[in-house]
Amino acid sequence: MRPATLFRVAAAILILCLTVSPVALAQSESRIEVRGAEFATQLEDNGTRYVLLGSGVFRYMVWNAYAGAYYQDETASAPAPQSNVPKRLELEYFHAIEADDFAEATRETLRDTLDAEAFARLSDELETFNQAYRDVAPGDRYALSWDGSELRLALNAETLYRSDDLALANALFGIWLGSNPLRRDFRDALLGR
Repeated sequence: MRPATLFRVAAAILILCLTVSPVALAQSESRIEVRGAEFATQLEDNGTRYVLLGSGVFRYMVWNAYAGAYYQDETASAPAPQSNVPKRLELEYFHAIEADDFAEATRETLRDTLDAEAFARLSDELETFNQAYRDVAPGDRYALSWDGSELRLALNAETLYRSDDLALANALFGIWLGSNPLRRDFRDALLGR
């Protein structure tokens, strides 16, 4: 191959790389993968734009139980998982789990982490929340969100529960993101620490 032809081929490859790479980069930056579970880096829900703060894998004993991603309103200046700041937690499951197991774990975790008075105040609404759980199969995804006025639980984008109870929202987000979470390493990963 003559030098001039070689130069043209190299220039064409460089131009192709410069035009293709930004597209590929934009696609890779719009989603992340956590052990096979994909999460958006930004999303919009009910008129609020959320940005991903962090993601990770929750391990239970020796198993990877689920992958998670935590989002907050893009205008929030710092992580505020137990506040009125709009937020969203998505969990994608690697194993089948029954609805009753979710309800029992939620009830027991809040009983252990809240003082007796706070738990008693939330107990009726917590039981209504727990009745919304459904069985999950591998690949199913729960989303817990607080938009500043409404708490929602959705399974695979189907809303199962709604409430305006900020205290319950803060308690539920506290299970994974509070000062005494189920796993500190998972909390820290979700908060981007």
